[in-house]
Amino acid sequence: MTTTAALLDAARVALAGVAKEALGEERSSRWRGERIVRIGQAWHVGVLLLTDDRVLATGEVLRAADPGRRGYTAESARERAARRQMALRSGFREGEVVHVGWSVIELDAVDAGGASGPLAMRDGVVSVRWSGDSWRPLEGYLSEQVELLLAR
Repeated sequence: MTTTAALLDAARVALAGVAKEALGEERSSRWRGERIVRIGQAWHVGVLLLTDDRVLATGEVLRAADPGRRGYTAESARERAARRQMALRSGFREGEVVHVGWSVIELDAVDAGGASGPLAMRDGVVSVRWSGDSWRPLEGYLSEQVELLLAR
């Protein structure tokens, strides 16, 4: 049986020439206020983020930007613009994609028959939950996602 780590390692090898996106972590301090600190980079592979040595479940995806002066019809749009501006103020380049709110996936738990984040062992096959409660084998999912990234 192929381990979860082996499937993900094969995806990393295939993605070697593809650009990674920024990983950020929210921090708050009395002196610097709310900010997003750059802590690394990862390939964005659908519902997963692959670093060189970890696998993360995606959280919020931001594109650093100055919102300018705009009127917003929805409070959620105003909040999203403020989050994009926080990423820009935190030192991310204009237009740079930043992933925050991600969580670490425990591969050993998955290989032991359990689940972690969007990965789970289902009927002896490592699977990924990718849309609502839809599951599909991780191997095929990674193949498709890597192909999409290589085509960009």
